[in-house]
Amino acid sequence: MTAGEAGTRSEANVIMRIKTEELKETRIALEFETPADRFPILREMVRSGECDFTDPIRTRLRAARIGDMVEVEGDIRTTVRLSCGRCLVEFVSPLETAFTLTYAQQEPAAGEQSEPGPHEMDVTGEGLIYFQGVDIDLTEGIQEQVVLSLPLRALCSESCKGLCARCGADLNQAACNCLAAAAGSPFAVLGRLKMEKG
Repeated sequence: MTAGEAGTRSEANVIMRIKTEELKETRIALEFETPADRFPILREMVRSGECDFTDPIRTRLRAARIGDMVEVEGDIRTTVRLSCGRCLVEFVSPLETAFTLTYAQQEPAAGEQSEPGPHEMDVTGEGLIYFQGVDIDLTEGIQEQVVLSLPLRALCSESCKGLCARCGADLNQAACNCLAAAAGSPFAVLGRLKMEKG
């Protein structure tokens, strides 16, 4: 532990929150272990069958005040069950990502009263996340990082052969007879003629 840094606190299954008053004189290190269903978007992704989280979302982070802003950096780890985009077989894969988030206090507009706690957050194009109140709720920021780390097209392996377009057989298990049958059909002659002319 370096000078001026608070000890690591492990907080399981609680709201992921930073108390900004703890950052006045020191940096803090936190660890959270949170079930995926505590994150609204992740819960909806599981409900719709897009994926399933087989482990909690484990987050380790450090937070420090930099001027009027709070910088949070850390890493997220979990495991997720996905369906392969080629062969449709489900597989479990580790999910790890590092992140940096910057939070800034949002002052209420003239004539408006601020609500207690960080009930309103706004992610701006400048990469800042605005919060209201004395605490920073990390739920939305961590949730976004998990979603961004999911693959656009999940593959059980880079060498996955996928499914036969004709019969639907899993070509990772065994070769099907579709290729041989297509070669023996009358239309195969037309294909060869086209290749010869080209």
